[in-house]
Amino acid sequence: MAPVLAALDNNNAAIVEKLFGTPVAVFIGGTSGIGQGMAETFARWRDGKAHIVIVGRNEAAAKDIISHFPKATGSETWSHKFVHCDVTLMKNVHIASQTILEKYPKINFLILSPGFFSTSGRDETLEGIDKTLAVHYYARWKFIDELLYALKKANEEGEDARVMSVLAAGRGGKIESNNLGLKKGYSFRTATEAATTYNDLMVESFQQQNPGIIFSHSFPGAVLTNIMSSAHMPWLRAVAPVANLIAKPFTVTQNQCAEYLWSGLLNGTSRIGKKGEDIGKTGYYGNDELRQKLWEHTEEVTKV
Repeated sequence: MAPVLAALDNNNAAIVEKLFGTPVAVFIGGTSGIGQGMAETFARWRDGKAHIVIVGRNEAAAKDIISHFPKATGSETWSHKFVHCDVTLMKNVHIASQTILEKYPKINFLILSPGFFSTSGRDETLEGIDKTLAVHYYARWKFIDELLYALKKANEEGEDARVMSVLAAGRGGKIESNNLGLKKGYSFRTATEAATTYNDLMVESFQQQNPGIIFSHSFPGAVLTNIMSSAHMPWLRAVAPVANLIAKPFTVTQNQCAEYLWSGLLNGTSRIGKKGEDIGKTGYYGNDELRQKLWEHTEEVTKV
């Protein structure tokens, strides 16, 4: 491990090791990529002594990840679980959230990093939401909204309560208040920029309403993950191995990325860059009016 990363790892570990009791950490999209890296580093820092929930579609991948977590003695005081959820559908998000709350009425960390890669046009789910926006925004908002009770409980008991959405902080674009959800003018670029700005406004809204909880939006930078291997387009899946090989010298691993992002979150940064730094209002396109309109729109769209 490079000296800078080693120092960062030691600092992160020192903070996480001292967390009160047995912390609860939920990783939405934790079966691969950055979410997997964040779950693995957290488990290592805690030496397995935590309630860790991995949420995603791939149960086999989750079980493999969990099998490599450190296993502390006294298994009655910790747990490592998988909850299945196809996050493209809001009804699934609701079911998964209720499953989590039944077991864990208190949550300390909620990490949201589900990914969906497609270069095709607007592709609606049965609920009428574009799949890219469903995964990159609406599902994340709904998970936070549904699990907010448990985050509040942690905060009320004097414990850490932190949320991070991993997407593209600082890489957003202008959005139109009369075209939220992109029913018109849809393209890969507009969907990417809209989801990013939606995430900025999302964390701001939740932060304003819940000042005791930390809400963050982060940009991971270039990370070597398998997201192209699960792309919607067959040709993208086919070229994924070659693309990853070419990109390797210019990327960081998912676990290295996790170190940086955890650093930003543990420091309480609201908009986090690829090195864990505070990027302030760089690439920010929101305002009070858009924030309120997006909130009202999202409440309506995510109803089940």
